Order: sequence, then C-alpha cells, then structure tokens
Amino acid sequence: MSFDGQLPPKLRLLRAAAELLANSAGGAVSTRQITKLAGVTAPTLYHHFGDKEGLFDAVVAAGFEEYVADERDFAPSGQPLEDIRRMWDKHVQFGLKQPELYLVMFGNIRPESRPVIVADAEALMEELLNKAAVAGQLNVPPREAARSILAANVGVTLMLIAEKVPERNLELSTMTRDAMIFAVSTDQTRDNGAENSGKSSVVVAAIALNAALQGSHSDQLSSSELKLFLEWLHRISTSSTS
Repeated sequence: MSFDGQLPPKLRLLRAAAELLANSAGGAVSTRQITKLAGVTAPTLYHHFGDKEGLFDAVVAAGFEEYVADERDFAPSGQPLEDIRRMWDKHVQFGLKQPELYLVMFGNIRPESRPVIVADAEALMEELLNKAAVAGQLNVPPREAARSILAANVGVTLMLIAEKVPERNLELSTMTRDAMIFAVSTDQTRDNGAENSGKSSVVVAAIALNAALQGSHSDQLSSSELKLFLEWLHRISTSSTS
C-alpha cells in the first residue's frame, strides 16, 4: 500500500513516516519501509530531508506547528482558567482528529528521556497559567500547574485514542479537566476553613507576585536584590498549604 501518487513526494514521505512511527510501538522504522509506503525512492528522501532522522524531525516539527496553531486559535477571554479549559479541549480534539500524528508527538516517550515537544507544550500552557497566577487564581506555581495539567491532558487523549470511536466517552475528558484545574486553583482553598485560610492567602499572594515580577522588567530593584526577592517568593509559593 502507498499514498496517493498525486500528492507531492515530500508530503507523502512525511505522512508515511508519521504513520509508520505511530504504529511502530517504539520499534525501529527503516528507510525502506518509509519509501515503500510513500511510493518514492531512497534518493528522494535524502533530497528532501538529508536522512531518515531528518525526516523524523520534520514529522514532529510539522506536527507541533499544527498543534501550536490549534492551541492558539482562539482569542483570550480575559479569564485565564477558562482559556485553560478551552486549550485542554483543543488538545483532545487535535489528538482525536490526527491520532497517528499525535502518537508520534506524545505517545513514544521513553524512560528518562523527556522530549522537547513535551517541554514546548508545557510552555504554551504555562503562558496562560502565568496570567492566572498574577490574578491570584493559582495555589501552586504556574510551571508545576502546567506540568500536572498537561500530563493529565495527554493521558486522557491517549486513552480516548485507544478506544473504539463509538465507545469514546468525552465526559471522561471533561471530568478530568475540571478536576485538574480545581486542584491547582484557589477555588479549593476557599473551603479549607479558618485555620488554613491565612497561610493559603500568603501562598497565593506570593505566587501572584512571583509571576508578575518574572513577567516584568522592574527597575526598582537591582539584579541581585530581585534575584534574592524572587528566591524568597519561590520558597513561600512552593511551601505546603496543608
């Protein structure tokens, strides 16, 4: 089987590599397999991508460009946590719409090897969470919140991809999304009682100030003073709220 011969050879190679990688279960994919599925010769692959690894890099890069475009394809609402909900849903939709590509990007993670793609995806989410932190809506630092939320987002998407289409329950995604956002937001601290409310308020304030300072170019403090101040804020913001 090969792809439509009317497609440009470069596109056929990208699609063939993405499909073979997604179905490889972590195993090796040969140049011969790729060129056969794409319906081209090895020199064509070398002409466009240099070598097989260059092709694989292009597959991930192309996938991430599309992912980023999808994630950013909405106007900010002014409510950062609501935007995080929308970003979560777009992430799931991207994975279900292009499961082979998604599996290449997020499904082939090896032990003790953290792909750059994951760090980049976390950075996208952290941008919005920084805004939530500045608004006093987070009870954990934005980076920690981003890592937790993305891990759950990827896990749910992979689970849904693995299920047969008629059996997919998107409510699982909604429930997990809302639970994760609740876990990192200040909403949960409102029910903690008087004993913890004071400390929770200090932590939330420290997280907000930390995010605001790191996103600004304050000239009120020297670089050494600012570094020390941020270190103090980081210690407060990462302390236990229990």
